[in-house]
Amino acid sequence: MKRHQVTIVDIAKALQLSKSTVSRALTGHPSVKADTRQAVLELAEKMDYQRNMLAISLITRKTNTIGIIVPEFTSSYFPNVTIGAQEVASKAGYNTVICQSNESYETEVANTKVMLANQVDGILVSLSKETRNFDHLKIFQRKGIPIVFFNRVCDDMDVPKVIVDDFEGAYKAVSHLLERGRKRIAHLSGPTSLRISEKRLNGYKAALKKHNVPYDENLVIPYDLNTDMVHIYVTHLLSLPQPPDAIFAISDPTAIEIIQVIKKKGLRVPEDMAVVGFSNDFASGLIHPSLTTVAQPVKEIGRTAAQLLIDQINRDLSDWKSIIRVLKTELIVRESS
Repeated sequence: MKRHQVTIVDIAKALQLSKSTVSRALTGHPSVKADTRQAVLELAEKMDYQRNMLAISLITRKTNTIGIIVPEFTSSYFPNVTIGAQEVASKAGYNTVICQSNESYETEVANTKVMLANQVDGILVSLSKETRNFDHLKIFQRKGIPIVFFNRVCDDMDVPKVIVDDFEGAYKAVSHLLERGRKRIAHLSGPTSLRISEKRLNGYKAALKKHNVPYDENLVIPYDLNTDMVHIYVTHLLSLPQPPDAIFAISDPTAIEIIQVIKKKGLRVPEDMAVVGFSNDFASGLIHPSLTTVAQPVKEIGRTAAQLLIDQINRDLSDWKSIIRVLKTELIVRESS
């Protein structure tokens, strides 16, 4: 059976009205009588009429669609950022196209091609752990399509960004461990390609310095966020001549895996090893012992990023502003420390 997309012509024929009258009724034009408009709307709903957004976009040069590219959906962080962004976008009349790169640079490049093919009015992006080349994102700038980065940002591009104070969050987390009497604090840090890894490492170092604890590079392990590797790293740390008595992790999924490894080795958390994470993932309050972590205002990150993007969309290209919004974190103390 051949598919037929209901059009204005179908509604006009059924009601014996002109196409222009039906068009004005559907858009709420004041020249259309109330009873006529009501009849058009009722029939449009009955016939499952959908506005031809492609035709509208050709006229207005806007699709009222924004794109969102995130690196993963395995933790609760990026889904909640997306929810916050969609709240703002929906209220402003924008639909969203969402892609995830699965932490792959190649997939991220493919995601951007999907966004361009869908003619999005702007995009929100958080980079994959593999991304070191940004040519695929600079295309949007050249085409006059606004872009806003959040969480994992590109310092090479002069565009709006939404981040949290990663340095301060890490500083508070490590200071908390030191104030609880921990002396040898290890750090499983993230990929060196990510700015958040550098900032959290610097916060870790600053807390040690403030409390007159020497920095020991043997206690710091950068890794690629593949939690399958956590067992190897924790085993290595425990085998050191002077093993750590606490671990500060780059993320909550990392910290949760650390706790599982420690428990399997017959050690106690926090008595033998304290653990602190970063993000306040949904699971962090459910595991046993519950995870001390640095909470981020996740939905607010999404809302702020979406609002910045919509502001850019509504500005002339010459009036674009490269605003950087830095949101605060909060240390949530639970059982693991």
